[in-house]
Amino acid sequence: MPEIAPSGGGNPAELTSERKKALTAFAKTLRFRFKSLELLNLSLLHRSISNESTYKLNNERLEFLGDAVLGIVTADLLYRKLTDRPEGDLARIKSVVVSEEVLASIARELGIDKLIVLGRGEELSGGRKKNTILADALETLIGAVYLDSGFKNACTFVGRFIEVEIERVLDNRHYQDYKSLLQEFCQKSYRSYPDYRLVNRTGPEHDRVFLVDVTVQGTTFGPVEGKSKKNAEREAARLAYEALSGVENAALHPANTVPD
Repeated sequence: MPEIAPSGGGNPAELTSERKKALTAFAKTLRFRFKSLELLNLSLLHRSISNESTYKLNNERLEFLGDAVLGIVTADLLYRKLTDRPEGDLARIKSVVVSEEVLASIARELGIDKLIVLGRGEELSGGRKKNTILADALETLIGAVYLDSGFKNACTFVGRFIEVEIERVLDNRHYQDYKSLLQEFCQKSYRSYPDYRLVNRTGPEHDRVFLVDVTVQGTTFGPVEGKSKKNAEREAARLAYEALSGVENAALHPANTVPD
């Protein structure tokens, strides 16, 4: 059952018997035994809960830590696995496997979307489906694993899903970033860059809609809508890239169809 933080002065970090049961089952699916369920629970407390209650502790600090652990583990795996690749190739592969879209997809596969605790406003605005929130939550989970059981166990944990993503990139089965594809196409074909423009922004702060178009060599594509500026730019880039390159059905990682 998805968790919403209690309004007012309630404590969203309280470990009820039902919550303990859910966290224990979640840890089993991760194939990882947490010494501290409190730490695991903290990793699932989104910062939006701090805006709606007197309880100010959330998972932001763990996100900072987890991002660093994810980065070094991924870099280490690439360095050891791809001994014949130059630094530029390693950096490009790393940027894909730790991208927001890929991390959010992994988070959904692990079931993080069902256990993260959100503030009421964020819940009502569809926060449980947002790539940004889920990708960040995976990083906080990695941070919690590191604090709970050390770097070696964190490496093992991260490696289980990041190695799969590395293989997808090497086999060209990975998520493809249309903004990068369009930029590379424009540089190669026209020696120029695409020009993105924010046409309009509507809706309340918690439920914004962004309207963006992109111009390439005097031709404008769009405008198109997105729940974030980044998502709208990506959709505009897809529209332009498919029209200019003649590619209509590029093979994508499933994460590309999930909203931010």
